[in-house]
Amino acid sequence: MITRSFFVVYTFLFLSLAGCTTLSGHDKNTIAGAGVGAVSGAILTGGSSIGTVGGAAIGGYIGHQIDTGTGAPSKHKK
Repeated sequence: MITRSFFVVYTFLFLSLAGCTTLSGHDKNTIAGAGVGAVSGAILTGGSSIGTVGGAAIGGYIGHQIDTGTGAPSKHKK
């Protein structure tokens, strides 16, 4: 059952990222971070919904903070 769930998650993630050619680098990093965080949270908490959502939120935040060009934390200029 877990293998099937991961297949569905990865398939959805792949298909959703395939249509993201017009997104900015930060948007792509946010989506990728949320996906990785959700899977990691689900694995670490044994499939808990709270762990999955928490992992997605933390992963999305970290992904948004990564600069696309250097891979380092970005310095937003306002």
